[in-house]
Amino acid sequence: MTITHQIISPLPGIFYRRPAPDIAEFVVEGSEVHRGEVIGLIEVMKQFSEVTADVDGILRSFHIKNEDFIEPGQIIASIETSQH
Repeated sequence: MTITHQIISPLPGIFYRRPAPDIAEFVVEGSEVHRGEVIGLIEVMKQFSEVTADVDGILRSFHIKNEDFIEPGQIIASIETSQH
């Protein structure tokens, strides 16, 4: 049985899926992620906050595009986990 876990934005700002424009994305859809792994950044007034996975699983989808504005409480991504 699988459970879908949603990662929710803690703050408003611009969401980035990569650490820099010329560097690969932190994680792509369909990839395995681990608790604490960075999946993106939120920029607020030139300060960057890491967004991390809070469960182990497969990142199934991002609900926001790279460099889009995000609001607090908005869903960033969905991670599918296995229940044993």
